[in-house]
Amino acid sequence: MDKIYIEDLEVYAFHGVNQEEKNMGQRFFISVQVYLDLSPAGISDDLTKTISYAQLCVEIEEEFKKSKYDLIEKAAEELAKFMLLKYETIKRVKLMIKKPWAPIGKPIKYAAVEVDRKWHTVYIGVGSNIGNKEDNIEQAIKKINLSKLTRVTKVANMYVTKPVGYTDQDDFLNTALEVKTLLHPKDLINLLLGIEKELKRERIIKWGPRTIDLDILLYDNLITDFEEAIIPHPRMHERNFVLKPLSDIAPYLIHPILNKRIYQLRDESEKK
Repeated sequence: MDKIYIEDLEVYAFHGVNQEEKNMGQRFFISVQVYLDLSPAGISDDLTKTISYAQLCVEIEEEFKKSKYDLIEKAAEELAKFMLLKYETIKRVKLMIKKPWAPIGKPIKYAAVEVDRKWHTVYIGVGSNIGNKEDNIEQAIKKINLSKLTRVTKVANMYVTKPVGYTDQDDFLNTALEVKTLLHPKDLINLLLGIEKELKRERIIKWGPRTIDLDILLYDNLITDFEEAIIPHPRMHERNFVLKPLSDIAPYLIHPILNKRIYQLRDESEKK
């Protein structure tokens, strides 16, 4: 992917664990690599189709000086997040903050931290079989979007499906979502669990009735062994009620373990 570089932007700011650092301030040097598609600007020679280096430097300085943090780790995290949220064209930010006056009592050129942050693409399976099912799903989508670090970018068709496992319950309404997120998988899981709780999800019977069910199916090409959630979802390839809506919005996506496209898994599940 194309990049814009800014190297060693000097900013006088007030970050540090020691109170003197917050009172007196010190120099910092900020270097940024911004990942985006520069071909529209390269073809058109139009400034509006890229990001102004000058404007970005001004915004980085303003954002960096807006708060006082103990750690430059926190300052770097917030600055990377700021750029990703402000500019839709930015896909990834690599950021280094150098602290040449770090009070560590040793002759060093500088202390520094570097962070690498980007938007992740996540697919979420959604289901409901209590109350107004469609409204439950719409409320869940709204709540996902309320987090500024998550954006629902695609919504599949909704399908009425028979319950699996525990069958003495009403039919489900199922769909799938494509979500862009800056959240780590564990933080995203916590967000979804919080939304389920807000919508009165109760875990009484395994695979039992629920107002809303939000499952991470895929997160980029990540393969995890988290106790909280296994990614890819371990049973998604067996469940047509997951694969059918998912194939509406990502038919050619490849399962990172099975190495098959979603539409192929859907077709296989329909034959069983």
